[in-house]
Amino acid sequence: MIAVCVESLANQPQIAEIIVVNDGSTDRTEAILQHLLEAIPKLRVVNVVGVPPGWVGKNYAASLGATQADSPWLLFTDADAQHLNGSAATALHLAEEHGAALVSFSPRQVMHSWWEKALIPFVYTRLSARFPYEAVNNPSSPVAAANGQYLLIQREAYDAVGGHASVAAEVLEDVALARRIKAAELRLWFGSGRRAVQVRMYRSLKDMWAGWKKNLYLLVGGSSQTTLRELASVVPWIPCILFLSGLRWPVLAVVGLVLLLGRHAAYAATLSRNQFPVFLLIYYVPGVALYAAVLLASWRSYARGWVSWKGREYRVTPPAAESAGR
Repeated sequence: MIAVCVESLANQPQIAEIIVVNDGSTDRTEAILQHLLEAIPKLRVVNVVGVPPGWVGKNYAASLGATQADSPWLLFTDADAQHLNGSAATALHLAEEHGAALVSFSPRQVMHSWWEKALIPFVYTRLSARFPYEAVNNPSSPVAAANGQYLLIQREAYDAVGGHASVAAEVLEDVALARRIKAAELRLWFGSGRRAVQVRMYRSLKDMWAGWKKNLYLLVGGSSQTTLRELASVVPWIPCILFLSGLRWPVLAVVGLVLLLGRHAAYAATLSRNQFPVFLLIYYVPGVALYAAVLLASWRSYARGWVSWKGREYRVTPPAAESAGR
């Protein structure tokens, strides 16, 4: 996908330079980049050799890329993102229109397998409730968020808040950077990027599990209390209990089924509101199961004090220590 990403960026006239930071890839990325270098004059490749202590690999790569860039605006994006025609112009226009120092899109999610269709929309509908665009874009609201798959930031603002060096050890560096921008009383604009950029986040169930295991605990609040509240909210406990009770009193199973159908209807409305196809409601039950399971796994990882991603282990703050510091 790196070729698609680079070529789609090269087609944006507003983008004067493309800097790819190759962070120790072990696939065909290096050979692909070498071919692209011959065809795209504004492409440069920076190779990373090791990550300094105290840095998450992605954050170090982004920081290194930023030091090589000369433009007044910096666009951070993932290698699996495909940028649609006019997306850079749209983002720059939104920045000017809203006086925003940071513009971020939530990309259209490309999903092929059943497990992608079950979990990814479910996660994003939950995040839309926690980080609603209206609140993020309201300067008076403390809510701040961004999506690292597409994050455009003014160079002056990036340097003023310390750039990625200021969030070096953060697993959720995009949200952390957005919080620093908002704390500096600079404007954010965060919204749907369905017509600007599309991403297929994961190509295997194993990678999807590892990715959300790394992030989900933090995204729901980063404490045992918020994790328990989230599980209590999303798991249909009452229908499940009624189904079990229906083994003895069949009428209760019917009531449980009605309540579960109500959950499906509510999920359908949420999918529509978040611009996902409504037919994905057929994945509601496996979506709940996967979401609850990976959230518990994420909670357990943070309780242990370590998370893994792409062959690296990162030290994190266990829930008890984090709660005590609040």
